[in-house]
Amino acid sequence: MSTATNVSDTQKTQASDWFMALRDEIVAAFEALEVSHSKGPLADQPLGTFEVSKTKRHTDDGQDAGGGLMSVMRGGRVFEKVGVNVSTVYGTLGAQAQNAMAARKGIPGMKDDPQFWASGISLVAHMQNPHCPAVHMNTRMFWTPHAWWFGGGTDLNPCLEYEEDTAHFHDTLKSFLDPHDIALYPELKAWADEYFYIPHRHRARGVGGIFMDDRCTGDWGKDFELTKDIGRSFLPAFVPLVEKQRSKEWTEADKKAQLEHRGLYAEYNLVYDRGTKFGLTTGHDANAVLMSLPPVATWH
Repeated sequence: MSTATNVSDTQKTQASDWFMALRDEIVAAFEALEVSHSKGPLADQPLGTFEVSKTKRHTDDGQDAGGGLMSVMRGGRVFEKVGVNVSTVYGTLGAQAQNAMAARKGIPGMKDDPQFWASGISLVAHMQNPHCPAVHMNTRMFWTPHAWWFGGGTDLNPCLEYEEDTAHFHDTLKSFLDPHDIALYPELKAWADEYFYIPHRHRARGVGGIFMDDRCTGDWGKDFELTKDIGRSFLPAFVPLVEKQRSKEWTEADKKAQLEHRGLYAEYNLVYDRGTKFGLTTGHDANAVLMSLPPVATWH
């Protein structure tokens, strides 16, 4: 990872504004899916709507250190639970986070000047219909006085896999990455396959997607455009799958498979996910950090 530091406050604002704009677009698209669900299972139940609340990050001495918006829909026609969070946080990294940054990212000077700024969007959708896949997406920017980088990606988590849906998801992601570099899609797909693997289950949590971290080529504008295209790829990759599958009838066996698969998702996010660990260790709103957990899951 490059340790370029020439990022201005204006560039930080551009990044945080983009994440908020993407949040608005996704929330509107998900609300439209709820409204347009007019036939099939749960089409007659009350319309799901987002509950929006502000989140805050506080330092140990109670100082304001940024925050964001948490938007959660529960018990909808299409979405059983979906959260779309956006935040911009800043301050001083604690000793545990400093050591993690210095060790994993090789950032110099963390103990001498452990300031940070981070902004991003994160979403997880758990669906009512077992034929509709669960999905995760996030994009983010991180800054310290000694480095900056982008990260993020998206992965699909069906409990009942349809090969054509998996192909559509991956083909769409590839179409957004190829204009940047045709080597990016296979690289970021392989990274996702490794990152979203559950070692203690000896399996992936889903059918993959794309993932990157530590993205800093030294060209902030180029890396930001790539990050934006990862965000832009999400709705065309995911929404058609929901529109296709949401009206299918399901069986008790289908629902059982869905709830068991959600157990995998919960295990991964609580044990391995870096974002969960970072959010909790840096004092961000715990409800926002744990928004990704499914509303109901089962284990053997």
